[in-house]
Amino acid sequence: MARPPQKPGEPRRPRAATGSKRPFNSRSGNENGRPGSDKSRPGGDDARGNAPRKPRVPRPAAPPTPRDPSLPEREGERIAKLLARAGVASRREAERMIAEGRVKLDDEPITAPSTVLKDLRGVTVDGQPVKAPEATRLFVFHKPAGLLTAERDPAGRPTIYNALRNALPAGSGRVMPIGRLDLNTEGLLLLTNDGEFKRQLELPANGVPRTYRARAFGDITQAQLEDLIDGIEIDGIQYGKIDANMERRTGRNQWIEMTLTEGKNREVRRVLEHLGLKVSRLLRISYGPFVLGDLPKGTVGEVSQRDLETFRRSLGKGKGE
Repeated sequence: MARPPQKPGEPRRPRAATGSKRPFNSRSGNENGRPGSDKSRPGGDDARGNAPRKPRVPRPAAPPTPRDPSLPEREGERIAKLLARAGVASRREAERMIAEGRVKLDDEPITAPSTVLKDLRGVTVDGQPVKAPEATRLFVFHKPAGLLTAERDPAGRPTIYNALRNALPAGSGRVMPIGRLDLNTEGLLLLTNDGEFKRQLELPANGVPRTYRARAFGDITQAQLEDLIDGIEIDGIQYGKIDANMERRTGRNQWIEMTLTEGKNREVRRVLEHLGLKVSRLLRISYGPFVLGDLPKGTVGEVSQRDLETFRRSLGKGKGE
């Protein structure tokens, strides 16, 4: 039935509902999920008669607290950082060791990870003297599927260290994985003997990109993948921007390349499953400037000192500290 014409001066009548609804994107605050597409009139009420919210004005960042010149210069570094640098463990693991009373200085337990020391002279872990830090080394490992990224597994499943025993060159010493790959995820896994360097590469604040290739079954469009550049929220977890592209498709199977910088737990799988896809294979092909290339499964290659130092300089001093 046609609506009668509106009389001059008469308030505008709202349109009748059509019965169709577009998906609502909680991040953008509008229905079509794209920033800046809110079509409500500036300064006007919304369709439910609510007054418009005032625009949020970002608060300026607080300036750093100036150093008190009357205090003496701190000599040395925190014990947890020194242990990480020496390759004993990551900083977090070192803090746990200290809390467990496993770290001592001249046979006296160190009780606080904030303890500042000039060096590790006289420090022991589990009764063993800590050696002076060696030069930072970085290895590229092609992790096969079916290995845990852990030192040991209570269930007895094989770990990356089972494969690394024969894959690492002689004299490599203790190495730690940078980030993790799930049991069934394969591809590039970086390893280092420097716990502080490991922390630098893992911190989201440093924005080191990781690129994955996923084989997935289901229906997806390139437009849906491009929407991930704005990030996505799944089950209350916010994932940052993801650069995703369709590589090729055969029927309902497709290969998708995804680059991200956060590396949250099972991030790629969770995002693709949220989009209705079933991931049948996932491999990481690069981490920062380091690529998997044609490195055979289960083998290790070492990054040259020149390339390593060039990359470390690119991270920037003090970034992510």
